[in-house]
Amino acid sequence: MNQLTINNFEEFEQYVGKELGISEYLKITQEQINQFAEATIDHQWIHTDPERAAVESPFKTTIAHGYLTMSLLPYLWAQIVEFKNVKLMVNYGIEKLKFNQAVAVNSEVRLKAKLASLINLRGVTKAQLDVELEIKDSKKSAFTASLIFLYHFN
Repeated sequence: MNQLTINNFEEFEQYVGKELGISEYLKITQEQINQFAEATIDHQWIHTDPERAAVESPFKTTIAHGYLTMSLLPYLWAQIVEFKNVKLMVNYGIEKLKFNQAVAVNSEVRLKAKLASLINLRGVTKAQLDVELEIKDSKKSAFTASLIFLYHFN
């Protein structure tokens, strides 16, 4: 994996309209799913009961919470781009989020990111990324979305 390094707005601007990269694959375990269920108080059986899911679920196994897959974005995004000279980064928004396919337990996912737009707002960099969470050996992605981050470069 070739991680990009971005030092300032001008370097970031070179990538508008281009794919920035793809993260490494990350395996989604039942332990992660259970911990997320605890943290979010969402104990729906399709996520946390492997025996019942094997019998009653259309997926025949447990699946990750959709928001669990979303919560992996910062970790996976950091594998694609390293930002230098940034004093602050703020998650500003998520637009056009669409969950396309459930992520079964023990599946591997990775993030693909493209820089859709970049705007300098009086010294604050507003970046819109078009992202897709791919599932290994699957034609359909887990989700697609447009993320908006605000970067405060030094």
